[in-house]
Amino acid sequence: MAKCTVGPYGHPSGKIGNVVFYMLNGQLISRGIGKPGKPSLKQLANRQAMSMTMELLRPMTDFINVSFSLESAGTIRNPHNLATSYNKKQALIGEYPNLKVNYEKVVLSKGSLESIKDLDISKGEKGLNLTWNSDYTEHADTDDILMVLLSHPSKNKASTFLNAAKRVDGSCFIPLSKEWMMTEQMEIYVCLRSANGKLISDSLYGGNLNGAPESAAQKAETAHYHLTKIRFDQVAADYHKKRMDDAEGVHKTKAFRHLEREYHVLKDKLTRLPGKPVS
Repeated sequence: MAKCTVGPYGHPSGKIGNVVFYMLNGQLISRGIGKPGKPSLKQLANRQAMSMTMELLRPMTDFINVSFSLESAGTIRNPHNLATSYNKKQALIGEYPNLKVNYEKVVLSKGSLESIKDLDISKGEKGLNLTWNSDYTEHADTDDILMVLLSHPSKNKASTFLNAAKRVDGSCFIPLSKEWMMTEQMEIYVCLRSANGKLISDSLYGGNLNGAPESAAQKAETAHYHLTKIRFDQVAADYHKKRMDDAEGVHKTKAFRHLEREYHVLKDKLTRLPGKPVS
């Protein structure tokens, strides 16, 4: 159903046939609807990419609402729309259905303000120590404000610090309120905004702390490798024992030929199998 509310005919609002009309940020928007067919591979890949991007950004809303507010102002896009667009294109790697987040490529702000240089991050007692070079050349000021985001992907959480320090400070301490934060995967991002709120810098990736947990696929690969290695060790011990039983040469019975074949197959398989522990 549609209704007209402006002028002699008004703006359509609601459903007309297979089209839905609605207002978004003061602009009339329409979109088609209909019964979806079987999704193509490209559609499935797009859905997975969108789902992963939304999952990545959901805990970062407080940060994004500030960091993308300037770029979204005066447009029909909101800060989250912009963050989704940037990161769906830039922060995902791999091919469907094995897409992954490249945390180094995550974009949390875009702007002309000069960023900080020589950022260094280390663990302190119950928090993080950040240091940086406070010098700048242009498009910056001493009272620019440092914003810090700590992403905790394994917990689907993020910690936001919108006023962590000023550019001129050159260092700051970020407290970690939960004990698990000191040991769980942490991806760190910073950006600067001007004191008057009219300028912002590109976001800067500060790095990873505590590594990253194995994914479900990686755990499965590790388990499969482990089971294959156990079987190979058993077969190898039996194979070499039977060879040594007859120093002049093993009488190649059907059972021995089967054992020998399995030994070589497993040996070759282990050289190519993913999930091998890092020594």
